[in-house]
Amino acid sequence: MTDITLIGVIASCGLILSTSIAFAKATDIVTYPRPVTADDKRTQYPAKLLHLGLSKSGESFQIQPSEGVMLQGRALKLLELGKVVDVVWSMTSIDREKKLLPIRVPIYKGLIGWRLPLIREIDQRKFAAISHLGLLKPLYAGQGHDWPDTVILRENGFQVSGVASYEGLFKMLSQRRFDYFPRSIVEIWAEAENHADKGIVVENSIVIKYKTAFYYFVNKGGQRLARLLSKGLYQAIEDGSFDRLFMEHHQEILSKAKLEQRKIFTIPNPILPVNTPLNEPKLWFELKDLGKKSDQ
Repeated sequence: MTDITLIGVIASCGLILSTSIAFAKATDIVTYPRPVTADDKRTQYPAKLLHLGLSKSGESFQIQPSEGVMLQGRALKLLELGKVVDVVWSMTSIDREKKLLPIRVPIYKGLIGWRLPLIREIDQRKFAAISHLGLLKPLYAGQGHDWPDTVILRENGFQVSGVASYEGLFKMLSQRRFDYFPRSIVEIWAEAENHADKGIVVENSIVIKYKTAFYYFVNKGGQRLARLLSKGLYQAIEDGSFDRLFMEHHQEILSKAKLEQRKIFTIPNPILPVNTPLNEPKLWFELKDLGKKSDQ
């Protein structure tokens, strides 16, 4: 073999090797909805868990927020259309699972269904006197007009004011347009802090509880992303990194909630999809020392 031929072979091999390396290092960009406010703490945990799951998928991904802020309703519609965003985290429902592809690993391990009331501070005594659901249901709750929670509460006989604007809910609560704003244990503390200037606080004696899950959703055509994210999340569950991240972000709020001291009002979820993995205990958080008996 001549020197020129040898050089050509080496060059060809180098080109093939460099091309293979470049291909192996190719990174998929995964875009999620940018939160309405830059200091929205509710985004921190699901974004970190998304990164964790994708990092354990066996493929290379980079996650980033969308260029513009995006309310949930618009984000879900754009995801359904395959535009702007690649993944949205949201509460599941039968309707959403028809339109989008869910990754059925509950992001918050079911804590999203533990609902504490945001109220006006001056109403604390009124809510403390509520001993059963019959006293709570006549009061008006505020919720997003297109949220699954609105359907769940109404189907269970609650009075609900549906509101189009997320920030408008806090303003309307402070203005006595409704009596309380049920929020999940994982969301409520940051929201109360952000709106303390309106006289809004976390009610300290009640929980409304129903079975539900927050999932990552992708477009119906995003089977590859769904498969890899599911693989990575289950890997994180098996190696313990999922639970470590979960407790890192939720240990403090679980302590603050003092659930064992609250009245637990358990209601059914009529829009819970039949494929919800209720038979996989490792996916759900349980408070083993929760001593209160649920009121049905």
